[in-house]
Amino acid sequence: MTTPRKLHIKSYGCQMNVYDAQRMADTLAGEGFVETASAEDADLVILNTCHIREKASEKVYSELGRLRVAKDEAARAGREMKIAVAGCVAQAEGAEIIHRAPTVDIVVGPQSYHHLPELLKRAKANGRALETEFPVEDKFGFLPQPKPDAIRARGISAFVTVQEGCDKFCTFCVVPYTRGAEVSRPVARIIDDVKQLADNGVREFTLIGQNVNAYHGEGPDGRVWPLGKLLQRLATISGVTRLRYSTSHPRDVDDTLIAAHRDLPELMPFVHLPVQSGADRILAAMNRKHTADDYRRVIDRFRAARQDIAFSSDFIVGFPGETAEEFSATLALVTQIGYAAAYSFKYSPRPGTPAAEMRETVSAAEMDERLGRLQELIDSQQSAFNRAAIGTTVDVLFERAARNPGQIVGRTAYLQPAHVMASPDIVGQVLPVRIDSLERYSLIGELATRPAPGLISQTIGA
Repeated sequence: MTTPRKLHIKSYGCQMNVYDAQRMADTLAGEGFVETASAEDADLVILNTCHIREKASEKVYSELGRLRVAKDEAARAGREMKIAVAGCVAQAEGAEIIHRAPTVDIVVGPQSYHHLPELLKRAKANGRALETEFPVEDKFGFLPQPKPDAIRARGISAFVTVQEGCDKFCTFCVVPYTRGAEVSRPVARIIDDVKQLADNGVREFTLIGQNVNAYHGEGPDGRVWPLGKLLQRLATISGVTRLRYSTSHPRDVDDTLIAAHRDLPELMPFVHLPVQSGADRILAAMNRKHTADDYRRVIDRFRAARQDIAFSSDFIVGFPGETAEEFSATLALVTQIGYAAAYSFKYSPRPGTPAAEMRETVSAAEMDERLGRLQELIDSQQSAFNRAAIGTTVDVLFERAARNPGQIVGRTAYLQPAHVMASPDIVGQVLPVRIDSLERYSLIGELATRPAPGLISQTIGA
């Protein structure tokens, strides 16, 4: 028998990269690779990169410096280690990576990782392999399905890509350049993916895309289906307990999506809806294609459909030209909406984006001060939202054993971690929990009902 080769994938950034890492592992399983948690022991190390956050490239090169040492040590031990850089940094800086990091064997963009087996052969024959062009074919048509054992090992929650790319061209964002134009997968293929996952113990499905609610895939009836109609169909699949989606754009919230939140108990009442700023002039400079009032009206539509719905969002402070009054408008919007959670960042330019050419008028010190004020407000809202759960009974989907002996942890509808003392048999079940206390961001409680026999936990190997 051939000794399996070891694969280590380190992912940065978004949920899409988590999904992509799993599909790369599925693709390479057919080449005899098995995953390992240690980069030092691996025969192939893949850095699955993200270009959204500040200093993304520098982090990659720093990691490559550490991997160069591991590669040299492997060579001295008579073992060959290959290093690949994948994802959005690879797409944006492919040739530069080859130039700056001779230790890298393969550079592959996010639309081409189904070519990894061929790229490995090219690297072996030629010393290097680079592929960052957008391929003509759809990678999803070439990716192998994950094996049942791999699905069960990944747990009861899964990401399912339904859409990639973005056509919005926000001036601060590199996604249209690294992920390409919006492309939606056909409904039938998504259904097949969800059925296979559900048959192997997955109970919670998060549909993902760079602009997921711009989904416009071909349906079985030959018509274009929006995201709301897709969610309606997926909710009918046996084993689907919970549905989520991320990340959304305010301009693409249509009536079918609102109706899905109104009608589907499987669709969780928690929506990530980035706004970025509360000031209309800044939103226009960002090319967000919505105003602050447009955003408020979208929130009102969701709340009219489902009163228990909650929101998270993204914010950028210190965008070029942002005045103190415009930052105050962001604070006012946050105060008015009230968030269960949010992500906030200081503006940092991305090479090749229009905003990178704008004259920055916000000092680093001012950015720090504004970010601190915004995060203090967001943290106070999140804390209040979590404290409101104390004394109530909430449904929790249990995922795995917690760090503390005897505890099992799961998630509420709002993605809050919830811990109880219970048997591992409850993994995979949705059970009511009486919430007694709060420890940082985690809810602590007791089961409010006797759990059913642990058939699902046995299915996923708990």
